[in-house]
Amino acid sequence: MQGTDWRTAAAELDEQGWTRLPRILGAEACRQAAALWRNEDRFRSRVVMARHGFGRGEYRYFGYPLPHPAASLRAALYPPLAEVANRWRSALGRADLYPCAHEDYLDRCSAAGQSRPTPLLLRYGPGDYNCLHQDLYGAESFPLQVAILLSRPGEDFTGGEFLLAEQRPRRQSRGTVVPLEQGDAVAFAVSERPMLGSRGFYRTRMKHGVSTIRSGERFTLGIIFHDAI
Repeated sequence: MQGTDWRTAAAELDEQGWTRLPRILGAEACRQAAALWRNEDRFRSRVVMARHGFGRGEYRYFGYPLPHPAASLRAALYPPLAEVANRWRSALGRADLYPCAHEDYLDRCSAAGQSRPTPLLLRYGPGDYNCLHQDLYGAESFPLQVAILLSRPGEDFTGGEFLLAEQRPRRQSRGTVVPLEQGDAVAFAVSERPMLGSRGFYRTRMKHGVSTIRSGERFTLGIIFHDAI
């Protein structure tokens, strides 16, 4: 986190709606985070994706208090991303800006009836995948989120690329594969972002997902900043 070039990251978020944050976690921290999967007491709920048409695989939402590193990452990543979020908010003509501190933003979520934590751990095995989607859990939503790859591509698993799809008005969708190594994070737009056109800013819709795992096991830590109903 200390070596993150936030100026470049913010520029990439403005330009393309996503940015790669290298080496957010070291190898041992990744292994420890993935090992939380075995501790069911740390989670508030479990989702089997095939039951809901979300794809194949499984994810679990952490309960409060959040374990390390989910808690520390959520608090540390929020302030620089809030600066981007507020710039986007202003570009789209919104006056209700996000507070600087994540604790204050959680108070706003609570006032909207959203108090369940949303950071999650995802596990994929052979043949699993995650359909393109958006993580929205109520009226209050933060426009950026982060996913950290905990497994080693090419060693722990093959396939399983992180996918983004962008839909501009009156244009066909554009897809992107984000290259990630163990410990890398991708910060990306949850649902929409502003783009500057000839007549000012317009809204671009975005979705994200994961391609099919060909072999092995893939773990991901997801950091979502708004809480759920």
